[in-house]
Amino acid sequence: MIATLQQQVNTILLQQQESRVEVTRSQIFSGRMEEVSVFVNAAQLYIRMKMTEDVAATQVAWVLSYVQGGIAEAWKDNLLDELAKGESEVESAEQLFAKIKNNFGEMSEEERKIEQLRTIKQGGRTCDEYVQEFKKVTRGSNYEGRPLIEEFK
Repeated sequence: MIATLQQQVNTILLQQQESRVEVTRSQIFSGRMEEVSVFVNAAQLYIRMKMTEDVAATQVAWVLSYVQGGIAEAWKDNLLDELAKGESEVESAEQLFAKIKNNFGEMSEEERKIEQLRTIKQGGRTCDEYVQEFKKVTRGSNYEGRPLIEEFK
């Protein structure tokens, strides 16, 4: 009996200590690619430390409250409309984080190659130097045929 009471007291004391741990809230996320991992990591940590008892909808709303400004604001507005209409698959904070990473995160290798292909210019290089650089950028872009010819400028 005494051992059980002691264990209950220890549990209560431990819970009180955990609730006193300060966790930095996430910074505002504006949609910039370099902000994605910092934002997601901070929000995940805060949810794990302070919001484990909250329902998923509350966690999603909390995360979205930090999505402000830039292109992320319009993205959030669209997502909120989808959520209101029941058209979105976001049912948890983890699904929201995956959606944020997918929409704003780093480009895949193929996407990076396509971006390079669309912006490469000859500049001050010789024609041979430019052709070799163009071939290098082309590898991994999955561009071929007419679309590839149209990018050669």
